[in-house]
Amino acid sequence: MIGKGVGLLAILVITVSFTPAFALTELEKTSINNPKLVNAFGTPLGTSINVDQQVQISADIMNNQETSQKIAYLVQVKDEGGFVVSVGWVVGVELNPHQEFTQSISWIPKEVGKFTAEIFVWEGLKNHNALSEYSKLQISVS
Repeated sequence: MIGKGVGLLAILVITVSFTPAFALTELEKTSINNPKLVNAFGTPLGTSINVDQQVQISADIMNNQETSQKIAYLVQVKDEGGFVVSVGWVVGVELNPHQEFTQSISWIPKEVGKFTAEIFVWEGLKNHNALSEYSKLQISVS
């Protein structure tokens, strides 16, 4: 029993937060991190390699979304003149929310020179919307 002059105060606090479904821009849906050359066992090789040496052009791909995302991983290698000497891709990889996955494409240089590998992550080959900024890796072949 509550005595005379004593009141009962009840406070109800409701907190509501919203996470916008489309908070990320198109180029923030994934991230390309740690581009590097590795051998078939994943051991880093640095950026100086030899003619006819098979390497993997590798990067860590991060899904920055709250939903799963299918991706296409594309790599094009250009020579010093900007001519594309190799193109490779992997499609159908599905990343879970906030999952990071290492992907790679094989390349065997056939000439001495300086090359640039450009790494892209798209929604697919038919729907080639970019999901992140592309990344570059400078390569020296002797």
